[in-house]
Amino acid sequence: MNLKTRSYSMASISGTLFGVLMFFGLFSGSVLAEDYDLCGNNDEFTADFLIEDCKFKTTGMNPYFPLKPGLQRVLELEEEERSVETVLCETKTINLNGRRIKTRVLEERAMEWEEGEDGEPGEWVTIEISRNWVAICKLTNDVYYFGEDSIDCPEGFNDDDTCDDPDPAGSWEAGKGDPIAMPGILMPGTFFLGAKYFQEIAPPAAVDRGENAAMGLDWPEEGDPEYTDCVQIFDTNPAEGGDACGEDDAKTYCYGVGLVQDQDLAMVDFGFVGCDDDDDDSDDDDDDSDAEKRRRRNHDDD
Repeated sequence: MNLKTRSYSMASISGTLFGVLMFFGLFSGSVLAEDYDLCGNNDEFTADFLIEDCKFKTTGMNPYFPLKPGLQRVLELEEEERSVETVLCETKTINLNGRRIKTRVLEERAMEWEEGEDGEPGEWVTIEISRNWVAICKLTNDVYYFGEDSIDCPEGFNDDDTCDDPDPAGSWEAGKGDPIAMPGILMPGTFFLGAKYFQEIAPPAAVDRGENAAMGLDWPEEGDPEYTDCVQIFDTNPAEGGDACGEDDAKTYCYGVGLVQDQDLAMVDFGFVGCDDDDDDSDDDDDDSDAEKRRRRNHDDD
């Protein structure tokens, strides 16, 4: 990829009354069972996001989570771990309480470095592929997370991305399961410092949470920063408890770029790969019925 390092000045983002209520006034009692509250503070995290008020789009520019087909980031811990995140052209329709919501597929490939034998060079081996389903609420610009199809393959995937011993642990889909899984928020449209919210509500497979921990950061922290106006989110997992309740799982996102630091993994590449998605802008109102779309078109023609 041919990338160009960019710095951004902080855009002033006005919070709406809806957003304030969402993150500070609606700390609803969590529906999660006691087994999924090993950190002891689930009630501090928002689990009710008024999703019925949202219409969704599959592309958009959330300040810290740009959702543009073809966008790719590579994060790496040199010759140890690598993560390649790509916003694909593909979409997936989620059935949620009678609504059909089209989402964008965000692919994550986790890799480990494998040393070569007998003088051969080493190589990166893909050990996990996750296809995450995300969409942006038009009203708030929040990035919602509707689930993922995740496959672990500890021995490495074949060339055609098949796995001889696949493990789908961690996979979930909003609208399915018992109890019914519900979407969470990956990145709020307005970054309120101190806001706490569930990113996944799909016990037992996925109950991750996010806490807005810092803003106005430079990245990287040492030396001359490549980016300014960055934020930090702590991810916690109340189903695991212990270390998963702390601040070790910190992620840093920069304005206009997205994720640049995931614990020890730091971004080493950022740019766009080929993607033909010319029709996407015409189908943003993915949760509308065909009849509703025709009604709105007729109204606009009037």
